[in-house]
Amino acid sequence: MIALLLGSSISFTGCKDDLLTEITTLDVPRVFSPTELQAIVVNKTGVRLNWKRVSNATSYTIEFFENAEFSGTPAKTISQISFEQLPYTASGLSGETTYFVRVKAVGEGIDDSKWISATVTTDAEQIFKNVNADLLTASSVTLNWPAGEAATTITLTPGNITHAVTSAEIAKGEAVISGLTPETTYTAKMTNGSKVRGTMSFTTLLDLGGAIKVSPSDNLATVFGSANAGDVFALMPGTYNVNAEVIISKSISIKGAKPSSKPVVNGLVFKLRGNAGLSLKDLNLTGAGATVSNQAIIYDEASDNPYGALSVQDCEIQNYDKGMLYVNVKARIEAVTFSGNIFKNITGTGGDFIDFRNGIANTLLFENNTVYNSVEARDLFRMDGGGSTNFPGVMSVITIRTNTFYGVSKANRFLYIRLASHQIHFTKNLVAETGGYHTNQASTTITTMSNNNYYNAPNFTASATSGAKNDTGPFTTLNPGFANPAAGNFTISNVDLKANGIGDPRWR
Repeated sequence: MIALLLGSSISFTGCKDDLLTEITTLDVPRVFSPTELQAIVVNKTGVRLNWKRVSNATSYTIEFFENAEFSGTPAKTISQISFEQLPYTASGLSGETTYFVRVKAVGEGIDDSKWISATVTTDAEQIFKNVNADLLTASSVTLNWPAGEAATTITLTPGNITHAVTSAEIAKGEAVISGLTPETTYTAKMTNGSKVRGTMSFTTLLDLGGAIKVSPSDNLATVFGSANAGDVFALMPGTYNVNAEVIISKSISIKGAKPSSKPVVNGLVFKLRGNAGLSLKDLNLTGAGATVSNQAIIYDEASDNPYGALSVQDCEIQNYDKGMLYVNVKARIEAVTFSGNIFKNITGTGGDFIDFRNGIANTLLFENNTVYNSVEARDLFRMDGGGSTNFPGVMSVITIRTNTFYGVSKANRFLYIRLASHQIHFTKNLVAETGGYHTNQASTTITTMSNNNYYNAPNFTASATSGAKNDTGPFTTLNPGFANPAAGNFTISNVDLKANGIGDPRWR
């Protein structure tokens, strides 16, 4: 019995040794398949692949298809990838394409493994190179991409401008597109068939239209002082430190070359002589640092002949000590226009905001402006009788409409007008936070006064000042709901004021 058991034990042990030997020398007909395949898009059209190592693989093969059945010819095949090359990034794929990628292991002397697969969608390509200022004009753009890269169409928006890409442009990697609008932001999209190959935004330059380009390094006093009649100067963005009075003796125009980036001009005082006209547009004028304490614009020479028109549009004007405009000589101006400007911190030390002492304007239009924290102890519009004395045949028509006035002339008059012959039209203005009033002058002729809104400005409708001329309506006293007056943001929230078009349009 003992011998039988011993024999059984010996037999079992022998079977176990044979079994262990068989497992360690497992012979399989093919390489094991990779596992945990990962596919991640990198750099728009690259696909980064990674998987677990297979011990009996000598290399790996990757195939990309554009169909889930993996039928037909692969879009891309990569062979002889060693495990040391992982993670492996496949390049040269198309953008905006869903790829079905599969990987198999390859061994030596045995069959390849079965495929494992994953799905990945590439992003839209971006092969456009950056567009710098040298590639732009006011009406065209030069777009570049790597030479030889195929494309069929470039489309620009806004305007839905379509440009068919030629073989010569593909070879050069460059296309020039003309007929664009100055100072417009476009987005260019290049496609090859239905696939996007690149997207780029750019803004065309200002059309100087024959204007003389001026840079911050130029001396404005010299530039303007030597101007010819009719010259138009375009100031490039930047800061101009003038700190001087500049004589304007010929009619000229001065504008910012790029309205979205107004040039900052420090300490410039314009002195007009010789019946000159002056046009200012898209400038940021500040009196800070001026060597003189004065108004921004001064008529400096008497004349029996009329001065050309004065136009100030879309400017920011601030920090002048005495006022904005001063005419204390015998001067008749054909037309004065202030439109779309922002005025702030015009102190009014010894002067008023618009200040005619001995001069006159045939017409004065003041519209769509914002004036705040200015001439708190002075008058806003002053036109003394001296203008009528010097030019008795002139009726001055003064139109003040759709402006926002905040913290202005807090104890003084808005309309200190004493010309012998004039009309005043004061409509759709928003007046706020002031103890001032319209006028107390018997000679002031208010022809039209309607649809204004007065908020915390009670004296414009019910002033007790002797001889005061109050607004009798129609008017409102609604709270505009300004967004942030302390920061110069006068955006209104009152729906009635918005609907009725009251105040400076930029804040509605």
